[in-house]
Amino acid sequence: MYFPKYRPRRLRSNKHLRELIRETHLSVKDLIMPLFVRPGNGIKREISSMPGNYQFSVDTLVEEVKEIATLGIPGIILFGIPDSKDELGTEAYADDGIIQKAIRAIKENVSDILVITDVCMCEYTNHGHCGYIKKDEKTGEYQIDNDETLKLLSKEALSHAEAGVDIVAPSDMMDGRVGAIREILDQNGYENIPIMSYAAKYASAFYGPFRDAAESPPSFGDRRSYQMDTPNSEEAIREVSLDIDEGADIVMVKPALPYLDIIRLIKDQFGYPVAAYNVSGEYSMVKAAHEKGWLDEKAVAMETLMGIKRAGADIILTYWAKDAARWLTC
Repeated sequence: MYFPKYRPRRLRSNKHLRELIRETHLSVKDLIMPLFVRPGNGIKREISSMPGNYQFSVDTLVEEVKEIATLGIPGIILFGIPDSKDELGTEAYADDGIIQKAIRAIKENVSDILVITDVCMCEYTNHGHCGYIKKDEKTGEYQIDNDETLKLLSKEALSHAEAGVDIVAPSDMMDGRVGAIREILDQNGYENIPIMSYAAKYASAFYGPFRDAAESPPSFGDRRSYQMDTPNSEEAIREVSLDIDEGADIVMVKPALPYLDIIRLIKDQFGYPVAAYNVSGEYSMVKAAHEKGWLDEKAVAMETLMGIKRAGADIILTYWAKDAARWLTC
């Protein structure tokens, strides 16, 4: 008679035994909470397309960050909604810009949390694109000027460093932006500030609720000319390799769920710290299904986060960070 050496059914029969032999472990220390900050006072405005998430003024943001820190979440990433927008996105790199104010307030009031900032122009430009736009004289069409955009992104990153940020995270997908940011930071004495690059950021259909939250939809066209084409995987390897060569310390894949294979490819290829962004659409569709009674939010959220971790992500940016922190400790 044949007796198999490995008996999976027996090993799965007991909860504690399953936990002992579990291959992947999700921790609150893996999570980063995205937050949106806008001008004003006493503001905590729920984002209709992202239930449970809010636009905060700086004062209420500080209280939110205090709560996040008490949950053991190691870091936050900030997205700014400025007072005014213009063609050059000048509030992105203003000393008194909304993000700069938020960084200083958090650092003054919360002693132990990692502050990361999104470095991009789309929230600050009146056209909603991620950089400087110029008109093509031949076609009459507007195009993004990559090299001029690098100058603006560098100024933005430096202004965040001067305000006291811990990590800058360029999300624009311009060619050469990691090198440009690394250079300006180093030249100004901020060589120890890491860069978490959105290295493989796809032109995804999952960003809709975020653009509502950040009030940053493009006023014309789309961002496909500078974000990655969704069917491509070898391109992701090239993009990540370039960013690492330019000085990226952490590389990110965005979105997470449709690109779990890309997370694994990058982790296996480079062995670098990999972040994955569990984006707004991934979050909001589960929220909507839960409200309809079609899915159990907690079960689906935890399975989602575990899948992202299993794929190879070291860091997970997720709107479930606060909820997951509670679920993991209860």
